Amino acid sequence: MYELSVKLNFSAAHNLRKLKGKCEALHGHNYKVEILVSSKELTEEGIVMDFGDLKSALKEVLEKLDHKYLNEIPPFDKEEPSCENLAKFITNELLRHIPSNVVIKKVTVWESEDTSASYLPTP
Repeated sequence: MYELSVKLNFSAAHNLRKLKGKCEALHGHNYKVEILVSSKELTEEGIVMDFGDLKSALKEVLEKLDHKYLNEIPPFDKEEPSCENLAKFITNELLRHIPSNVVIKKVTVWESEDTSASYLPTP
């Protein structure tokens, strides 16, 4: 099994409507997102997939979130824009861009240097 990962950043604001405390108020984060993909086989070129293609796919997804108020973007207009839900959203959006021989193993979203949440889709 082969694995590769890429990381990108985006900035956004949100508030957690159902969480009592300071995160209930409008605030922002400089998020970091890492995607981990895997494949049992390498391509004819000897790679899982091109790093540039994976970064481009992640960048396209993150452009929907970058410098936005997340609570106004579906599905976060109805569900909480938590790190956990962001990781799942990013995973689902990335599925449209990933070759069929490549599996998304994990998407991790950091909202600070020392706090993150991951989503591990089940194949």
